[in-house]
Amino acid sequence: MGSSFPVLQAAGWARVQLPLLLTRFCRTMSSQKHLIPPPAALLKPLSVPDRLLLGPGPSNCPPRILSAGGRQLIGHVHKEMIQIMDEIKLGIQYAFQTQNPLTLAVSGTGHCAMEAAFLNVVEHGDKVLIAVNGIWGERATNIAKRLGADVYQLVKDPGEYFTLEEIERSLVQHTPILFFITHGESSTGVVQPLDGLGELCHRHDCLLLVDAVASLGGTPIFMDQQGIDILYSGSQKVLSAPPGASPISFSMRARKKIYNRKTKPTSFYLDVEELSKYWGCDDNLIRYHHTGPINTFFGLREGLAILAEQGLENFWKHHKETSLYLCEGLQKLGLQLFVKEPEARLPTITTISVPKGYDWKEITEYIMKNHGIEVSGGLGPSTGKVFRIGLMGYNCTKFNVDRVLHALKDALQHCLKNKL
Repeated sequence: MGSSFPVLQAAGWARVQLPLLLTRFCRTMSSQKHLIPPPAALLKPLSVPDRLLLGPGPSNCPPRILSAGGRQLIGHVHKEMIQIMDEIKLGIQYAFQTQNPLTLAVSGTGHCAMEAAFLNVVEHGDKVLIAVNGIWGERATNIAKRLGADVYQLVKDPGEYFTLEEIERSLVQHTPILFFITHGESSTGVVQPLDGLGELCHRHDCLLLVDAVASLGGTPIFMDQQGIDILYSGSQKVLSAPPGASPISFSMRARKKIYNRKTKPTSFYLDVEELSKYWGCDDNLIRYHHTGPINTFFGLREGLAILAEQGLENFWKHHKETSLYLCEGLQKLGLQLFVKEPEARLPTITTISVPKGYDWKEITEYIMKNHGIEVSGGLGPSTGKVFRIGLMGYNCTKFNVDRVLHALKDALQHCLKNKL
C-alpha cells in the first residue's frame, strides 16, 4: 500500500508511489505546530538604499561587475570555473607585478588575507616586527600575538610614515623573521614608500609582508622589483568588486619558510599548501579544498579585467590626478589635510582634519541623510580626528569629487558649531 505524490525531476513533474510508512510520517510531520513563526522582515521585499560610497571602502560596483555577480552558478570545480580561476591568478600577478606561482585569491575579505599571511609563515616563538602608524599595524599585532609570536612594534604617530633608517635600527635590535608594514594606511591616509625595503629586510634575513588592501591599483607597487615576500589586498576597493575574495601572493623565499615549518598551520581553511592545490599553482592538478565564493570570483575576475584593459599606469595616474583635484577643493573650503607631506598622501583615501568646534559624526550623518553620500570618520587612532574620503576604482571621478565637495560645504553651513 502507499500513496502517490508529485516530485520534481530533471525532465519535469512525475507521480511516484511512496510507501505507506513514509506517507504517514509526512502527515505526522505536517501536523506539528510551528514553535517559531516566519520572521516578518523576511516576508517583505529586500530593501537596499542607493548610495554613493565615498568612504574607505567598499566602493560602488560598475554595472559590468554587478552583471557578472548576478550570473547563474556553475560548479566550483567545473572546467569553466577552473579557467576563470586561472584568469584571476593571471590578473593578480599583473596587479601585483609578480611572477610568483603561489598567487591566488583567498575566500574571504582583506582581514582573511591578513590572517592567511601571518598564519602560514609565523610559528609559536617566532620574532615578528610590526610597523604601527594606524589601525592595521595594531590589527597585525593582535593576529601575530594570537599565533604565539614574539611581537615587537615600530611606532609612528598617525599621519607619518617610516624611513629605511628607522626600520633598519629595529631590524638590528630585534632580529625578526618577519617584518609587517602597511602600504596604504586607510585609517590615516598615508602611503608608505617601499623602495629599498625588501633588500633591507633580506639583508637582515627577514621576510617582508605588505598590506596593500587600500592601495592596490591606486598607487604604484611592484612586488618582485621591491622584494616583497608576501603581498595581499582586497577586492572591494580600487578593483570595485564585492568583498569576499582577496588576492595574495608568496615569494619563493616565503614558501621556503612555509615548507620548513615545524608544525602545520592552525587553520586548514587558510593553509596555503592546501590552497595552492585548489588553485592549481605550480601547474598542479586542481584538488578539492572548499567551495569557493563562485559569484564573488566572477566579480573579482571582471575587476581585474577592467584593470588590465585600462592599464596599471593609467589607473595610477588617474587616481593621483583625481586625488589632487579633491585636495585642492578641500583646501578652497578652508579644510586642513591631515597628512602634511603631499607625497605621503594616499591617493585612494584622503584624510581631512575635523574642523574645530564641529562634531564629525554630525557632519557625516548630515551628508548621508541629505546627499546620499558616505563619508567616514576616523578609525582606530584617527577616531574623532579626521574625515575620510575614498576615491577608488569606479568611484574615482571628478564628478564625484564635485558632489562630495558640495555636500561638505552644505554640511559645514548647516551643522551646529560649538562656540566654546
